[in-house]
Amino acid sequence: DEKIAKMLPSSVTKDGKLTVGMDTSYAPAEFLAADGKTPVGFDVDIAKALAGVFGLEADPETANFDSIIPAVGAKYDIGISSFTVTKERLEAVDFVSHFNAGSAWAVKKGNPNKVDTSDLCGKKVAVQTATMQETAANKMAKQCKADGKAEMDVISSKLQTDVTTNVVTGKADVFYADSPVAGYAIAQTDGQLEALGDVEGVAKQGIAIKKGDQQLDEAVQKAVQKLMDDGTYMKILKHWGVESGALDKAEINPTDLN
Repeated sequence: DEKIAKMLPSSVTKDGKLTVGMDTSYAPAEFLAADGKTPVGFDVDIAKALAGVFGLEADPETANFDSIIPAVGAKYDIGISSFTVTKERLEAVDFVSHFNAGSAWAVKKGNPNKVDTSDLCGKKVAVQTATMQETAANKMAKQCKADGKAEMDVISSKLQTDVTTNVVTGKADVFYADSPVAGYAIAQTDGQLEALGDVEGVAKQGIAIKKGDQQLDEAVQKAVQKLMDDGTYMKILKHWGVESGALDKAEINPTDLN
């Protein structure tokens, strides 16, 4: 779309690529294909579709989740990696909303360790480093201590695949992750895991852009909106079975946060 492509700052267009930072351990949003090197997933497809609107080639680059936001605007043009839009993150980057996700719990089939999410004191909880679920789990662990209850052990891993494995192998009692990620992990583990309770705290996720880069903010917002309006976006989400997280409006720095 020539009109939208013209809105891009030269810092993005100069190499003909849209460089996207993502943590490719977070299926079905962004993960590596069976070859161990090709990024796939619904966020990857959205990144490719965005690059298409801009007339650029998508260049998704694998990074650790906690290293992406600090490198947006330097190493990466944008970051697309299941980022929940939070007040804290909005202090570091701008966001264009592109998906809705909640948080979900998963345990071993049959919940052998009798995990009750309303009281996790004394349990081992697996999370991915730097996620909002890690923040929430650490808060719960503090509360257990303050209440003089059994210690809650938060096991944090850089990769979501390790988080899932920790529950499958019994190293952890339960894991906490984005709802589409938990659902996909359950589907991929051949009945070894099951969801526990309902999806909680549905919140907007967004594409991270350098703080104050108004030109790029507007170009990304217009491009995402175009993909939403022409049906490309919904086609991508349906392909990955995550259409329940669809938004119909892309916003710059949304204010209705959880």
